[in-house]
Amino acid sequence: MKLAIVIPCFNEQEVLPEIAKRLKELLQDLIKKNKISESSYILFVDDGSTDETWSIIAEFHQNDKLYNGIKLARNVGHQNALLSGLHLAKNKCDAVISIDADLQDDIGVIEEMIDKYQAGSEIVYGVRSSRKTDTIFKRATAKIFYRIMLFLGVRTVYEHADFRLLSNKVLLELAKFREKNLFLRGIVPLIGFKSEKVYYKRGKRFAGKTKYPFSKMIKFAMDGITSFSVRPMRMIFMTGIVILFISFLSFIYIMISYFRGGNIAGWTSTMISLWFLGSLTIISLGIIGEYIGKIYSEVKDRPLYNVEETLLDSSKE
Repeated sequence: MKLAIVIPCFNEQEVLPEIAKRLKELLQDLIKKNKISESSYILFVDDGSTDETWSIIAEFHQNDKLYNGIKLARNVGHQNALLSGLHLAKNKCDAVISIDADLQDDIGVIEEMIDKYQAGSEIVYGVRSSRKTDTIFKRATAKIFYRIMLFLGVRTVYEHADFRLLSNKVLLELAKFREKNLFLRGIVPLIGFKSEKVYYKRGKRFAGKTKYPFSKMIKFAMDGITSFSVRPMRMIFMTGIVILFISFLSFIYIMISYFRGGNIAGWTSTMISLWFLGSLTIISLGIIGEYIGKIYSEVKDRPLYNVEETLLDSSKE
């Protein structure tokens, strides 16, 4: 079995030496156990870093052909960077494992992933059994996100990020997906095939700063929701129907009060109604605009990434 490990990197100069060392030791151990072939390799994807990330990757490659690299021409985001690595590896391995560079995912379960693959699974998801190292805020927002996705009918694996094994067969099917607004956590389950899960405890970032601040988390969540579900637009329609019904009841109440000589609600109730309906209108337009923006991005059909440089061992080209 020829294995490729794909690692998207953005300004990860502090952590690269450590993850390179740990993964090399892991691969050497798996080779000794005859679980993977000696031609297995590690593929770093530099997502337009502004620090020394690429020069470190180049040094790794020069000293050891186990390490390979792709340098993207600019920063295109985690999902696109990861996809570029998967695209490159799809015809150069039997299976690929994707993992982030921060060492929060436990590389110790990679052997278990390989065992499940060799037992017949085409997809093996790495699933967090614990988020104790995350802040209370991050744990709460993650739980809300997964519940919203479930409510909207989006099929995802709970507590799974982008730590997974994909067989070559799955990689070839993944290459057929052409959307520009990527949400791999939703796309991979759509592909099908037999899948399994391995569970691990999420650790702390080894070094450096998180590459997913709150603003990026919100954008990522919006991409996931609007790329896989039209239910928010249907909810707008249903909300409009409910408000229309309430308005009809209010009209009847006002007319009865008028003919009975009662006082019609004045300025306060009018302003509350105006503010409420105005806010609802703006929110509705924002949701619709999000979908229109997605359509705009899709029809332009621009490339997801541009490769500036590659460092590959000749046996993997």
